[in-house]
Amino acid sequence: MKTALILIDIQNDYFPNGANELVGSEEASLRAREILTSFRKKNDLVVHIQHVSTRAGSTFFLPDTFGAEMHEHVKPLENEKVIIKHYPNSFRETELLVYLKENDINHLVIAGMMTHMCVDATVRAAKDLGYTIEVIADACATKDLEVNEIPVKAKDVQTAFLAGLNYFYATVRTTKDYLGHE
Repeated sequence: MKTALILIDIQNDYFPNGANELVGSEEASLRAREILTSFRKKNDLVVHIQHVSTRAGSTFFLPDTFGAEMHEHVKPLENEKVIIKHYPNSFRETELLVYLKENDINHLVIAGMMTHMCVDATVRAAKDLGYTIEVIADACATKDLEVNEIPVKAKDVQTAFLAGLNYFYATVRTTKDYLGHE
């Protein structure tokens, strides 16, 4: 099995003082950095996904802004692939699938932001494309949401979305569990 790490949208706008701050983004980025460090030590493939918003009315990840830049905890190295996307699904209208195929990747380890949006969309698409996937739960972050005027805390959003991915779509693990079983 040949593995790649996919880091999704760990960008400045999701952090304190950013345009769309998430709950636990700092902690999640530190866990993502642990996973990234492990991949770098083994010279395994790392792909950084960067969302740049081109949608009219967007308020974050605007082109050429500090908020759209990768967070310092997971800054890409020169030899690491950065794929720009404009939709939640990291495969949609990007070269991600081609790049993974060119590198004979069949297993993905995924971390990033937002769990309920881009992580979810990418994991589901990857499974449909035939990949085996592990999601690193504590290396992902989300935010408080609302549905039909009912508030949903980020902790509950995180738990529900990861529970929905676990089993069929992915194996959901913690950083400690993943690094302990490499």
